[in-house]
Amino acid sequence: MITITFNRALSILLLAGILVTVGGIFLTNKAIGEEGGRKIVVWQTGLNEAAKDQLLAKHGGVKLKNLSLVNGSAVWLPNKASEKALGRGTGVLRVEEDILMSAQGKPSSSATTQPPQTLPWGIDRVDAELVWPSGNNADPVKVAIVDTGISATHPDLTANIKGGYNAINPTKSWNDDNGHGSHVAGTVAALNNSIGVVGVGPAIDLLAVKVLNRQGSGFLSDVIEGIQWAMNNNAQVINLSLGSDSGTQTMHDAVAAAHNAGVVVVAAAGNNGGAVIYPAAYPEVIAVSATDSNNLLASFSSRGPEVDLAAPGVGVLSTYKGTGYATMSGTSMATPHVTGAAALVLNTPVGTYDANGNGLWDPSEVQQKLQDRATDLGDAGFDNLYGWGLVNAYSAVQP
Repeated sequence: MITITFNRALSILLLAGILVTVGGIFLTNKAIGEEGGRKIVVWQTGLNEAAKDQLLAKHGGVKLKNLSLVNGSAVWLPNKASEKALGRGTGVLRVEEDILMSAQGKPSSSATTQPPQTLPWGIDRVDAELVWPSGNNADPVKVAIVDTGISATHPDLTANIKGGYNAINPTKSWNDDNGHGSHVAGTVAALNNSIGVVGVGPAIDLLAVKVLNRQGSGFLSDVIEGIQWAMNNNAQVINLSLGSDSGTQTMHDAVAAAHNAGVVVVAAAGNNGGAVIYPAAYPEVIAVSATDSNNLLASFSSRGPEVDLAAPGVGVLSTYKGTGYATMSGTSMATPHVTGAAALVLNTPVGTYDANGNGLWDPSEVQQKLQDRATDLGDAGFDNLYGWGLVNAYSAVQP
């Protein structure tokens, strides 16, 4: 139900000449002035929905969506004063910025033709193709690509896509209108057929979760909703080739909730050449830096003590939007190599890595095996550039 508060806020925005899309409102702080904007409200436990709505209405707020994963809501608030007042209210744990997240990869070339299948250098470098003769192609491990969506018509991907969701606007398609998400998906699970490329695990089940727009950016609240949808749909690995230079407690809570629920979360370290971005910097996430074909850290790759593993991220050929292919570079491109390797590990017996004795792979156990079996680069052992080394899918699936 659209409340009077929403109608009043909507009228103000329309008078100001601002375009608002109901059912997936996409407002930036710049669009409505520095004083107001999209926020994430985290509620104290025990507060019912009616009480939450009353508190928002009292402060002129508009609820955009519920974020059950973090017991929160994405909201629009008219000004800083209303934000401060709401934050002091009984039942409110905190109010944070609904920060913008961005894709961590850029294309250098693209083509719409379907070339004969080749083995991308990155897939070869992590030795994924050596795993397949054993029968392990990661079927039916389920991986969520939380990104710009995945091309719904790509012949190198469609057979592996098992569902999707548009967190920006659930009434619209999850189809990729940017290309970034399709590229990531191809490195994870492009089919082993006669065209294009092949992924780390060519039979992985893909979930297409659209949280970034056609420009490759989106709000944290949509990413959180996308993570929740992936978890609800039994994702075992979540790929986050996206991030922000700043983190929030709510962002940390979201990835920690996925990790604690048994989901392996893998994220791009960032392309700023400096500190690792968020959410990759959180300890519950496998942070991935990017290497080139000489096994050297890419100049753009973020680095620091939060890096866990490295993977190929320069000049990576993969699937793209529509039915095309593209060569892209970024830690976005490195991340799916690790995601695919994690899926291959999940398709093997846990064996001696079963630290808690439950007979199942837990995220920390998957990460430990990937790290133990990585090819050491840089300084001996762990270092801030490559983490524990270059991921090696073949070594990781050995007993």
